[in-house]
Amino acid sequence: MIGHDDFVLAAMVEENLLEAANAEKVRQHAAEHGGSPSESVIALGLLDARSVALVKAQVSECPFVDIGSYNIRFGNAALLPREAAESLCAFPLFVCDEIATVGMADPLDLRAVDQLRGLLKQDIDPVLCEPGALAALIERAYSLAGATTRVDASVAGEDRTTGKEPIVAAVNQILAQGLDLGASDIHISPDAMEMQLRYRVDGSLVAVQGPSIDLHAGIVQRLKVMADLDVTQSRRPQDGKFRFSQGGRSVDVRLSLIPTVCGENAVLRLLSSASAIRGFVELGFPQDRLATFERIIDEPHGMVLVTGPTGSGKTTTLYTALKKLNTSDVNIMTIEDPVEIRMPMVRQIQVNASIGMTFASALRSVLRQDPDVVFVGEIRDEETARISIQAALTGHLVLSSLHTNDAAGAIPRLRDLSCPPFAINAALLCVIAQRLVRRVCPHCAKPASVPSLVAQRFGIDPGEPGHVRGTGCGKCGGAGTRGRLGIYEMLTMSAGVRRAIERGASASEIAEAAAADGMRPMCEDGLAKARLGLTTLEEVSRVATVISDDELERAETRAAA
Repeated sequence: MIGHDDFVLAAMVEENLLEAANAEKVRQHAAEHGGSPSESVIALGLLDARSVALVKAQVSECPFVDIGSYNIRFGNAALLPREAAESLCAFPLFVCDEIATVGMADPLDLRAVDQLRGLLKQDIDPVLCEPGALAALIERAYSLAGATTRVDASVAGEDRTTGKEPIVAAVNQILAQGLDLGASDIHISPDAMEMQLRYRVDGSLVAVQGPSIDLHAGIVQRLKVMADLDVTQSRRPQDGKFRFSQGGRSVDVRLSLIPTVCGENAVLRLLSSASAIRGFVELGFPQDRLATFERIIDEPHGMVLVTGPTGSGKTTTLYTALKKLNTSDVNIMTIEDPVEIRMPMVRQIQVNASIGMTFASALRSVLRQDPDVVFVGEIRDEETARISIQAALTGHLVLSSLHTNDAAGAIPRLRDLSCPPFAINAALLCVIAQRLVRRVCPHCAKPASVPSLVAQRFGIDPGEPGHVRGTGCGKCGGAGTRGRLGIYEMLTMSAGVRRAIERGASASEIAEAAAADGMRPMCEDGLAKARLGLTTLEEVSRVATVISDDELERAETRAAA
């Protein structure tokens, strides 16, 4: 008798997805390994799981549902016992008008359909899902929503957990979902009636379905155990770190706990690894400025500053520079609060004010360690600023960050920190100012006009070609954006800038001098990236000051040239 999978295999050949010779290899592989032909097609790498599922749906005349394109309600796990969901590889995706849409790996299994109908006690509408995605959904749903048992003392002890307790599974799933989403932070926030679970993805908080409020205390206890914190203390803030590993992936996690009226609020920062640091081009650094910047960081001494508000990507830019400089013949030392990315061969020091290890005190000690490059996480006070300037003047390359709105604003900020103009001129090599904007999702990008108000602010035609907007798809979760890139401005120490600094000029006067010598404002870089279809002008105007008339006139003159 010809089985269903044989029809699927024949359809693959008929649709030119599979060569006839390969079909015979698939049958032989299935016979040798005891699996189905569909599984063998995937195992042999001839087609991916999604393509196989689409062919199955066509043959069975059953709708295909891409689980990743929908926000599935994990609470539906309460409708079906976990054992049944796992054994039948099925999950109730949606329930409407007493009809349950059930995702199944094999909706033609009539015995399974009848069993599901009896268990759910309502009519069902079976749809076909990719088996791997469905299995992952079942694991996540029952870990997050199906566990209602409170943690007890046995769960609080690391040596007495098996990894299968409800609380342990829920925490693992929360962290794994953060990795899957590419989140930078995870927020676990208790309210009076529910627990909010949110992930910061591409700079925005995204709410997802999480465990019930009954699990909150247990989850916090589990996180304290993982971070080696005091599990008996819940009335004061606590901070800790731990490493999470699952499925061959690992990430360092920084945990912050603070008591609120509804319970302890937890925020977990997922720290990038050194392998995740890419190049300047991937960051979005302007190609026409890259050669100049790389030449500057190759200088044997001087200071390079990166400015911008919190969350603007300053640390990533500085670490990218460190990665380029990190060779065996260069001694690099860093002073950070906290150490966010661990790099091989780099000596990294964690600031600890409680024992007197401040940026300034650590910097004094570091300068006695024969460094070539010193990375100071942030210049916050006069002492740190003064020592950093002195280090830059005495044969060291110093990389650091400041909180200013633009590149020119770094100069008055250094003056406010008691750095004299002559020392700034002698030490400073360049200042980078930056912001992060969301990338338009390349999978759903469509040509679009610029909203008239935004076009007016930028002084351009709303119908100017090249602008796109994401319409939303499964790849970007319907957001229309996926990932972020930087927009930059780079102030170099030209003769005009040095003269402005010497006379104690204001930030705006320094910016004018830099622009006259070729500095391109940050917003102009954003406009260029929007014209290339990488982002939108709404994004640029959201994070950066819109180009002034003078800057726009200079930009148009340079473009014409």
